[in-house]
Amino acid sequence: MRIATFAAAAAVLLAGAAQAQAQTQPTTPEPPRAAKRPHEVKAPGGTRTDEYYWLRDDTRKNPEMLAHLAAENAYADAVLAANKPLKEALYKEIVGRVKQDDASVPYRERGYWYYTRFEAGKDYPILARRKGEMTAPEEILLEQNAMAQGKGYFNVGEAVVSQDNRLLAWAEDTVGRRQYVLKVKDLATGQVLSDTVENIEPNIVWADDNRTIFYIEKDPVTLLSKRVKAHVLGTPASADRLVYEEADDSFYMGLGRTRSDKYLCVLLQSTTATEQRCTPAAAPGALQVVAPRERDHLYQADHLAGRWVIRTNWDAPNYRLMQAPDGAWGEKARWTDFVPHRADVFIQDFRLFDTFTAIEERSGGLKRLRLLKPDGGSEFVAADEPAYTMGFGTNAEADSTALRYTYTSLTTPLSTYDLDLATGKRTLLKQTPVIGYDPSQYVTERVWAPARDGTKIPVSLVYRKGFKRDGTAPLFQYAYGSYGISMDPAFNLPAVSLLDRGVVYAIAHIRGGQEMGRKWYDDGKLLKKQNTFNDFVDVTRHLVAKKYAARERVGAMGGSAGGLLMGAVANQAPQDYRVIVTQVPFVDVVTTMLDESIPLTTNEFDEWGNPKDPAYYRYMLGYSPYDNIKAQAYPAIFVGTGLWDSQVQYYEPAKYVARLRETKTDDNPLVFRVNMEAGHGGKSGRFRRYEEMAEYYAFVLDQLGGK
Repeated sequence: MRIATFAAAAAVLLAGAAQAQAQTQPTTPEPPRAAKRPHEVKAPGGTRTDEYYWLRDDTRKNPEMLAHLAAENAYADAVLAANKPLKEALYKEIVGRVKQDDASVPYRERGYWYYTRFEAGKDYPILARRKGEMTAPEEILLEQNAMAQGKGYFNVGEAVVSQDNRLLAWAEDTVGRRQYVLKVKDLATGQVLSDTVENIEPNIVWADDNRTIFYIEKDPVTLLSKRVKAHVLGTPASADRLVYEEADDSFYMGLGRTRSDKYLCVLLQSTTATEQRCTPAAAPGALQVVAPRERDHLYQADHLAGRWVIRTNWDAPNYRLMQAPDGAWGEKARWTDFVPHRADVFIQDFRLFDTFTAIEERSGGLKRLRLLKPDGGSEFVAADEPAYTMGFGTNAEADSTALRYTYTSLTTPLSTYDLDLATGKRTLLKQTPVIGYDPSQYVTERVWAPARDGTKIPVSLVYRKGFKRDGTAPLFQYAYGSYGISMDPAFNLPAVSLLDRGVVYAIAHIRGGQEMGRKWYDDGKLLKKQNTFNDFVDVTRHLVAKKYAARERVGAMGGSAGGLLMGAVANQAPQDYRVIVTQVPFVDVVTTMLDESIPLTTNEFDEWGNPKDPAYYRYMLGYSPYDNIKAQAYPAIFVGTGLWDSQVQYYEPAKYVARLRETKTDDNPLVFRVNMEAGHGGKSGRFRRYEEMAEYYAFVLDQLGGK
């Protein structure tokens, strides 16, 4: 009897202790469940049901939708609460590496030295200049910390000084939707003029009269760049003169001045065609066409010393440089070869100088610089690492005898150099300071991973010295793979916190980018888009097979179109990943591309295809992440978005998360972080974005078991 009594008493005590513990330890709430309201999405290729379509609200005012997003944020707070100490430690580490009172390398233009500088503890740069010499008194052009005060989001898109150096025009966005407002300041008095123009692109050009500003007006619904207009200071925006209107919604627009400063140009480009129209900057009038648009002809033209130099893919898939005399408007037959096409070299960009030409080119998956001298000789700018990237710095004056360029790698912080062509002397002007970082403690590699179709995929790797390739390490793999945008191996200051915890960081240079030339891009878009996803997975499997990582300790990340990549990979190969981070993900491909009222849709038919064509509809439907969620186990997933995103609307990831919650069969965490005051780029300010990064880094390390 006594034994039974003691046992019963112990059971009561244990039950009481368990109840007390449950009362003192917070429990994770149930994840939010969005209501299902079937909605038919019709297309020539078929009809689909979208039960979460109601989450779309273009006004962003629907109380039920906002309440759902708030519930997702509250749930994310609860799930991530245990990671908060790690998040705070990561944030402290990352910010601790930043030199808070840093400044950019000054560059000279029209007698002034321009630069930006940061003050300790402040989020935004100060734009400033000095006249004649850097020892002259400082003139502050924009004090962005004061301008951003009281605003949840703030961004200056472009700031341009007039030709007489007296006025500053800039474009600012205080919402995050990339609908900028033009403003003008008198630099002599400091007075901000009453002139404003709303809903513009962050792209401004002054005419030589110092009174006329050319800008691009956006469509208020689709946010497409539609019209080039000219604003004359002191006149209402309603009186602005129409300079050019684009009727084809598949074209993006830009504005610029030629290297010679002689012409103002309107740049028009779709995925498959380019057109450039120019007019004299001294007396703007009718726009002259450099070469009429034609499908599959892409070009960019610049002018210096009485000639045009044109980067063109005319009979040159990897591009060549051609030249034409002044006045050869629209006459492609008068173009002659300057730098011939090469099958193994992709010409990405160029800069004209009075005494030489600099070319930015790609070969072997790396971006490097080549210099063409007046005598016809050429030379490469030297590099010392196996994986790196070079690019042009600010070369504002064509009469310079030195090239300013940047150099970086996964172990080398961004470095700015001047290379004097006359002497060959290379001068390091600045290497971005990284407090407490010792590059000798890190190693970078370039490896080649075989894709399932036999294509070799370049991969850039970095890890801390002492890493053992024994198949036990965690791996964090990043890629983008769309629009021909190349993800070059560049120093990643926040990622040092991953490396210091034993993580191997990899960039997969997959098809859809342009690292290996134009064909690399063409083989990763339209009806070949599946190559992009296969490449990413095959890189992962190769790195695991070569013992760079443990199979169960692999994380992956992508954003925007890279978020599409993450969604496809999660559906197609969930077993290969322990955790996935997907930021502002383009996951509802078919529905978005069917709706031409959504910003950017019409510009991108040649990237993804037009699903109104049944063949494209079927292909896109085969990989669209939202449409291919299935009842299976998924990795732990962190999804981030901004309510005011103009490029990937917030409701795409919102619907994706809702359907994923309803369908997946695992208990792995799925968190959805919605920034209610930001757009596609996340929070503004140099420190606030590190808060977001620290949060998902902590999530990743928690899943991968980083030290």
